[in-house]
Amino acid sequence: MSATTISEVVATLDRIIVDGRATDSRNAYFAALYRGVTVEVERWIDEGRFDDGPRMARLDVAFANRYLDAFAARGDGRPMTDAWRVSFDAAGSWWPVVLQHLLLGMNAHINLDLGIAAARTSPGPDLDGLHDDFMRINEILAALVDGTRAQLTTIWPRLRWVERLEGRDRAIINFSMTKARDCAWDVARRLAPLEPAAQEAEIARLDGEIAALGRRVWKPGFGPLRWALVWVRLGEPRSVDRIIDALGEKRQLPRAGAGLIP
Repeated sequence: MSATTISEVVATLDRIIVDGRATDSRNAYFAALYRGVTVEVERWIDEGRFDDGPRMARLDVAFANRYLDAFAARGDGRPMTDAWRVSFDAAGSWWPVVLQHLLLGMNAHINLDLGIAAARTSPGPDLDGLHDDFMRINEILAALVDGTRAQLTTIWPRLRWVERLEGRDRAIINFSMTKARDCAWDVARRLAPLEPAAQEAEIARLDGEIAALGRRVWKPGFGPLRWALVWVRLGEPRSVDRIIDALGEKRQLPRAGAGLIP
């Protein structure tokens, strides 16, 4: 499932979205969000808004392939990071709300995958030269994520009650793109100087921490937040297709027979 160009990434995401519509799979929610990120990164590259466009194209493809390869591994029964396993397992459960599904994907992809992709695109001392463009790609991520969250709150106003909750466990409410960006850059800085074997050992350690955060996002205990999420879930549309349409408003997300690359 690995892509070699941004266009191939978009085509693969389109297939995931179309299949999700056909099979009523919640795994398509993150693909619908991520497609918007990928298209916007490509636009910024075409407009020359990065210091090094070709390098950012390589980073974007390497970043996307972390998700696409995990998605393929899920279907083939092959190993994947625990962070992605938590996200895919949650997609098979009825209870998480749409926002939780999106945050689980972002947790695995931004907190872990983005740093790995950056370290492997610009290893060793080359990483420092990537810093400014790395922050620019996070501007894109933050804008689309924040916009989607606001959009979901508009579509399903019950989410406002979740955001008003106070309490000890706020893994869902307090998911911050600023913190995720800083986490991703820290991961990149840890990995960039390491040899492959040492990299894999560090990735495994980080994966455990990030998967643990994902489990908190999926199952935040039995306090008021948990019951508020149940209340939100009962008010969401039952159709995955309708939710994908809501996530893709103004983005023209694909449907079956839309001329997809086979």
